[in-house]
Amino acid sequence: MACEPVEDSPFFGESFNGVLAWGLLFLLPATTQRSLVHRVASALQSGGRFLFTAPAQACSWTDLSTGQTSVSLGADAYKVLLADAGLKLVAEHQDEGENRYYEALKP
Repeated sequence: MACEPVEDSPFFGESFNGVLAWGLLFLLPATTQRSLVHRVASALQSGGRFLFTAPAQACSWTDLSTGQTSVSLGADAYKVLLADAGLKLVAEHQDEGENRYYEALKP
């Protein structure tokens, strides 16, 4: 078990069938989000999935829990980022609270 910032985590030196980033990605600066998506793609096994949440619109706001600035790159930018990282967007989901979920697959 490790307690370390996701920005620096080696992900335990393991590969995974799935990675879940629920309410996390948009808390990070844009450059860190881009880097993290590439690192997650590298840590996924072939056939592995990555599910994360972020608003569909490109925007920024003050997070109520942390007081820090949150940033959504927006759906179009996330699609490009996933493709650049070698991941295929297989689905987008939205719940009744209008939370947006992106589901990607590592071929």
